[in-house]
Amino acid sequence: MANSTTMFTATDIKAMYVLGDSTVDCGENTLFFPYLLHNMSLHPCEGPPSYNIVPHLLAKKIGLSYPIPFYRQNGSADVLQLGVNLGSTGATIMSNPTNPVLRSLNQQLRQAFEIFQLLQLELGQETANDFIQSSTLFYLSFGKDDYVDLFRGTNAKDPESNAEKLSRVLVDQMTNAIQYLYGSSVRKFVLMGVPPLGCTPRFLHSIKDSENDGLHGDRVVCADDINNFVLEYNAFLEQRIVRLNMELAGAQLIFCDVYRAIMEIINNPDTYGINNVKNACCGVGMSGCMSMTMACADPSAYVWWDLYNPGHVVSSLITDSVWSGENLQDICHPTTVQKLVSPK
Repeated sequence: MANSTTMFTATDIKAMYVLGDSTVDCGENTLFFPYLLHNMSLHPCEGPPSYNIVPHLLAKKIGLSYPIPFYRQNGSADVLQLGVNLGSTGATIMSNPTNPVLRSLNQQLRQAFEIFQLLQLELGQETANDFIQSSTLFYLSFGKDDYVDLFRGTNAKDPESNAEKLSRVLVDQMTNAIQYLYGSSVRKFVLMGVPPLGCTPRFLHSIKDSENDGLHGDRVVCADDINNFVLEYNAFLEQRIVRLNMELAGAQLIFCDVYRAIMEIINNPDTYGINNVKNACCGVGMSGCMSMTMACADPSAYVWWDLYNPGHVVSSLITDSVWSGENLQDICHPTTVQKLVSPK
């Protein structure tokens, strides 16, 4: 596996604002997290949260401190100008009336607009808008939990028939969010695709290789029905981002194909120093682990940290690719984050 290195670049970006689900939040932004998500891992970030998931690692690449969780900021311009994490574990693009505590995309957008208003009050409208336009990067990672809820059967009796309609609805909602943020002077966006949920420990099925009883000899057969809908969503989102790059004057949007990155690792684990592609380090069967003492001894050997989220090694590989195209090439289009944030 190639070593992950941190190389800072000259940049005008002073703050990263993060919106999303458990791919961006370790539970710090989700009220009553241990009680709400009892069927998932309580530690999706695998230890110290500042080092383990993609936006954490990407902020470090840019040379930024990791954005403070929304519920820890004090509303001062000095703090808000350092970036804020609005993400929430379990968050969905669509509002979730059965569990309103898990903040949806629209709820996180409202919080973003509150931040814009506070900056305008403290800095003045022109200064605040200039800061948002020239010095911020918005990172959005949604969709995973919409499909997790659907295929767990919590939102639909016939998930497959509803999933066909869901992809376009979800992309329409993401498009609206981008346009709203653009209207508030945001110009630089990174949008992450949904990972291959059909290959996560919660959903996949495995066929044991009769010639090798070790985990390294397993052939993983993913749930193609789930993956096909994820692929459809990712394709729609990427197409929409291409269009928005042409329609929104001055906007720079990047789409990063997390699905393709993780599938590359699953299909070629030896290349990346991984020997367990099907089990969760933290969780067995359909249950996450409720304490760190239940986790595996060597998380670096696993693709998956818990039932739905990749571990640190995979997150590091994805971050390297998102940043500069290293290791997992060409997963971000039309450019890399390093080029996006470099002064022109």
